[in-house]
Amino acid sequence: MTNELSTIIANVGFPIAISMYLLVRIEGKLQVLSDSIAELSKTLLEFNK
Repeated sequence: MTNELSTIIANVGFPIAISMYLLVRIEGKLQVLSDSIAELSKTLLEFNK
């Protein structure tokens, strides 16, 4: 049982770790993109006045 559990963790743990790392990186980039879109929207509203 212990050998099977360690094999499952070894096989699944690495992909989970990589997925979490990529999600954290993408989240930061999405926040920057969202902020840029909000700033662009404000600029366009001011430009149309």
